[in-house]
Amino acid sequence: MKAVAIVSGGMDSVTLAHWLKAQGYALHLVSFDYGQRHRRELECAAWQAEHLGAAHTVIDISGIRPLLKGSALTDDLAVPHGHYAEESMRLTVVPNRNAIMLSIAWGLACSSEADALACGVHAGDHFIYPDCRPEFIKELGQALLTGTVGHRREGLSLIAPFVDKSKTDIAAIGGELGVDFTHTWTCYEGGNMHCGKCGACTERKEAFRDSGVADPTVYEESA
Repeated sequence: MKAVAIVSGGMDSVTLAHWLKAQGYALHLVSFDYGQRHRRELECAAWQAEHLGAAHTVIDISGIRPLLKGSALTDDLAVPHGHYAEESMRLTVVPNRNAIMLSIAWGLACSSEADALACGVHAGDHFIYPDCRPEFIKELGQALLTGTVGHRREGLSLIAPFVDKSKTDIAAIGGELGVDFTHTWTCYEGGNMHCGKCGACTERKEAFRDSGVADPTVYEESA
């Protein structure tokens, strides 16, 4: 079996890659450079790909950055601090990001005769990110199938194994699989270490704390 997996370098998608390998998939990891300020995550994705013995492709779509305006991840806007349940986190939405990435990766999955295209969206993202919700994954998956009839491996599907799981669940799964979380990047600030205050860092800290998995992260606020 072969899977193409979108791996940003964050703990969710990295855990997904390890989970897929444990399921017996041969892996081709795909990362996207879309002009995000936290590009250090791409270095983590490359490290994890080498560790897993997986093919790894970084796709540069940074040219669309000027078109995807209004997000603190791509524009010169202050990254909000706090929790994802707060309204301020709307500033971290990059319009249609997952649909863009999944569509490109689906093309690769078709041309490489993969059995699955996997993404690491999870339940903790549902409140803020509409393109992380189960209905989006289901409907986009169907559209991708419809658009490639006769040009893909029979049985190819879009899968999101963590779509109903929390980040705490993912941390626990990663702990069981022996994921080296040192080589994952979550922070949205784009600094030299995790800030410990942005929504992504806040959720990361809570996931490790609540799962009982040791947090190897050095946070700026406690450095």
